[in-house]
Amino acid sequence: MQMPQTLNIPNGEKVRGMFSNEEMTSRQSRLRGYMAAHDVDAVLFTSYHNINYFSDFVYCRFGRDYGLAVTQHIHTTITANIDGGQPYRRNALGDNLVYTDWQKDNFFHAVKSLIGGARRVGVEFDHLSLQNLDKLKAALPDAEFVDIGVPTMKMRMIKSAEEIALIKQGARVADVGGAAIRDAIGVGVPEYEVALAGTQAMVREIAKTFPHGELMDTWVWFQSGINTDGAHNPVTSRKIEAGDILSLNTFPMIGGYYTALERTLFSEHVSDRHLELWELNCKVHRRGLELIKAGTRCCDIAHELNEIFAEQDALQYRTFGYGHSFGTLSHYYGREAGLELREDIETVLEPGMVVSMEPMIMLPEGMPGAGGYREHDILVISDSGVENITRFPFGPEHNIIKG
Repeated sequence: MQMPQTLNIPNGEKVRGMFSNEEMTSRQSRLRGYMAAHDVDAVLFTSYHNINYFSDFVYCRFGRDYGLAVTQHIHTTITANIDGGQPYRRNALGDNLVYTDWQKDNFFHAVKSLIGGARRVGVEFDHLSLQNLDKLKAALPDAEFVDIGVPTMKMRMIKSAEEIALIKQGARVADVGGAAIRDAIGVGVPEYEVALAGTQAMVREIAKTFPHGELMDTWVWFQSGINTDGAHNPVTSRKIEAGDILSLNTFPMIGGYYTALERTLFSEHVSDRHLELWELNCKVHRRGLELIKAGTRCCDIAHELNEIFAEQDALQYRTFGYGHSFGTLSHYYGREAGLELREDIETVLEPGMVVSMEPMIMLPEGMPGAGGYREHDILVISDSGVENITRFPFGPEHNIIKG
């Protein structure tokens, strides 16, 4: 029996998306407008973030390739047979072409069947692997490949009203998770139990708020003691001890959109040196919240906040940039690198942007005040000003947790 290389599986009806058809059509129109202006015949997206942004579909890679092919006439996701009809149901505006595992590189056969005649093809230079670029060149030997990653990143940096509404809900859910974590903290409680409390609270809140949505990838990093030294350190079985520095990190994922709450806390009591460093980081955080506004360059925010740390001989303990953009991103895919609050980013903040303020310093074990200190709020920039959409309190007056 000769097994097919591609299939169509329109199984069931299109589902209600995370955004309206008008919103998705607007995104598609901006993309096609860019393509027409820059003589790009076809685009092949391969990243989680752009496929999600332009189709409302978040794929589960598991070692397989995924794509979204766009021309002035088609808007088709390319997905693996293992996913059945789910990608078709989620693609808000277009079709879905399924490739099978029965022959090698059927993904590229599917690509060729959709955009084989294109002269100039936009691909994501920051995502496409060298191996897959070679395979794409073999499938489309007459095509010239140009970057679409940076132009679409700039599109995604300015959020629509619908995106901002979803991000605000995400920030609220993050606060719900934070409250559950705070209630679960206690001497002798392992990190994973605290994290589970936060994750379960957020998943239930997302399900209640978005009953039409998929529930995937919401998580918590809760760290204690030495484990606070890295912002992305995983949860462990370490048990909380009195006097521990704690790091609360809640991350609700809603339709591929990430939001976050991050707070420094202490168990039972805090030493004088820990308190001094905590208050310094909070001072930087407060000033950072004041600096975020339309017309300000990202690099200028970073430079001014550096001065506060430097005055207290603590700049050498800073670990990363002071904040970043929000939208369709996650811990395992994508971020809008052009909108980070770092010394090397000259992007000017504009209405429609959503950014965090999240200073962090870390002192290694053996030093007075050892541990990682991090606060994190999300701010929405609009024509009328800046709104902080994080409500969970920060600082010593709120977050010394007593049993």
